[in-house]
Amino acid sequence: MNQPGDILLEVQDLRTHLFTDAGVVRAVDGVSFSIRRNETLGIVGESGCGKSLTAYSIMRLVPQPPGRIVGGRILYHPAGREVVDLAQLDARGEQIRAIRGNDMAMIFQEPMTSLSPVHTIGSQIDEAIRLHQKVGRREARERTIQMLQKVRLPKPERQYGAYPHELSGGMRQRAMIAMALSCHPSLLIADEPTTALDVTVQAEILELIRGLQQENGMAFVLITHDLGVIARMADRVAVMYCGKVVEQADVRSLFRDPRHPYTRGLLNSLPRLGRPGRLEPIRGSVPDPYALPAGCAFGPRCPVRAWAGWESREAPLMEVAPGHWARCCGTCRHE
Repeated sequence: MNQPGDILLEVQDLRTHLFTDAGVVRAVDGVSFSIRRNETLGIVGESGCGKSLTAYSIMRLVPQPPGRIVGGRILYHPAGREVVDLAQLDARGEQIRAIRGNDMAMIFQEPMTSLSPVHTIGSQIDEAIRLHQKVGRREARERTIQMLQKVRLPKPERQYGAYPHELSGGMRQRAMIAMALSCHPSLLIADEPTTALDVTVQAEILELIRGLQQENGMAFVLITHDLGVIARMADRVAVMYCGKVVEQADVRSLFRDPRHPYTRGLLNSLPRLGRPGRLEPIRGSVPDPYALPAGCAFGPRCPVRAWAGWESREAPLMEVAPGHWARCCGTCRHE
């Protein structure tokens, strides 16, 4: 059984809003979850639901303007050190810079836009190692080549001097993984790490991350819209819709007994072997982020509307089974 000391990161009622000329977007609106050491948490949902901005908030990389954390806490529990509320740190200060890239690292969705096009792969990984590990050039170079070997980049000595545009998409993603893991972080966040890759390379990248996670003993937050990837990789899952977590459970419970109508809709829209007939898409569309409904954001699309006050108030996040939380169980009415 996991003890309280196993918790590495706690996100409590996180609220990150975007302040634009057209109005305020509550992109992350009261998100809460925790992740234990050595655990994989999958965050899933449609595009625009707030998955990526949640990750950027944790890393304190929300672009300002228009974004700003307006509420909540992000409690980081480093081993042997005091708990730090990342939400209270200066996003450009020395304290968060010492944590970001060293204790916590992130693999971005598109490596071509995350890697510098005018610096070699090796020099970019070297820089991260020298910044956080305080080693000389020669040792940084040796560590970089070792990391390129670990991520199974072919001919790592040659790729050390290559520029991003000289590598394939899969090789660039491996280089990004090498950079993220170069300082052996305790938490790795991956934002759609296989979106632009073909199926074969996707499988290779996911297996690579899983192996390195086990080798380094780190926690892993996987952000994706692909439920197949979630089923394969995650221990627990948080389902997001319109900036909120609408369901959270261990991966087996979520797939076997989804409780929120939105989660059921996602699962029913997937093709499955042995299930004849047409797919069942979720009807309607995501509401305008500038004019979200007063009550349940999913209410206008919901086939059940089990929450009695869905038009005027939001369903609370309830424990519908041991360790299984949902804003609506989809089968009964809650007053």
